[in-house]
Amino acid sequence: MNYATIKKTDVANGPGVRVSLFVSGCTHHCKGCFNSEAWDFHYGQAYTEETEQEILQALAPDYIRGLSLLGGEPMEPENRGAVLSLVKKVRERYPQKTIWCYTGYHFDRDLLRWMEEGDPVITELLPLLDVIVDGEFIEERKNLRLAFRGSENQRILDVQLSLREKCGKLLAV
Repeated sequence: MNYATIKKTDVANGPGVRVSLFVSGCTHHCKGCFNSEAWDFHYGQAYTEETEQEILQALAPDYIRGLSLLGGEPMEPENRGAVLSLVKKVRERYPQKTIWCYTGYHFDRDLLRWMEEGDPVITELLPLLDVIVDGEFIEERKNLRLAFRGSENQRILDVQLSLREKCGKLLAV
């Protein structure tokens, strides 16, 4: 996996101060995407063990509320393995911090289906996440007043509740 950037003090992609990893590679190609250079799976730098350690170190301060995963697309098959590796280590080292994941895939239609079909990475990854912001960015539904999302069709979901109820359950933010 490659990544576009790491923001060590991000306040735009979830509550509080967060560390954000922008992975490279996305097949959605949403019109008006703010990060279209990251559509290319080869964009940016190679994600390595050193990259993972850098992120884990950046999460250490008490004022950091958690990790946000964005893209590109963290849920692309080419990215899932590295994302899972990072998320498992964050959960182990920082169980009190929240993990948000932004995806153009739809929770009910795509992620749950992949889980039900037995995708081993998705099956292990989803229960480790706290919040998913799902849905492709739709330029015609762009709304700058929305908290933590770019277009009105995107949903902020409580992953644990959504998994228990087998459908997307909105998180109040």
